[in-house]
Amino acid sequence: MRIGGEEIQVSRGDYATFLSRAEGAHQIVNTSDEPLRYLCFSTMAEPDVMVYPDSGKIGVFAGAAPGGPKEKRTLSKFLRNDTDIGYYEGEE
Repeated sequence: MRIGGEEIQVSRGDYATFLSRAEGAHQIVNTSDEPLRYLCFSTMAEPDVMVYPDSGKIGVFAGAAPGGPKEKRTLSKFLRNDTDIGYYEGEE
């Protein structure tokens, strides 16, 4: 598991909790030859905004959380973090 620039080995029975902000960004990588099985819990609250620091992306969901029913979603976008426009751009 990678979090905050650290790599931490996890084994059967381990658990981890993550902050719900950029400092909680994490990645789980299976370095073994065996299948990796893990159970993940989330608040599944919406609206939800996720920051992906490695790829410079932001995910935005409204209407239904990322794991919720897609038909209830009113907004679902992944955007580049380095794209910035002014509030009034395109407004008359």
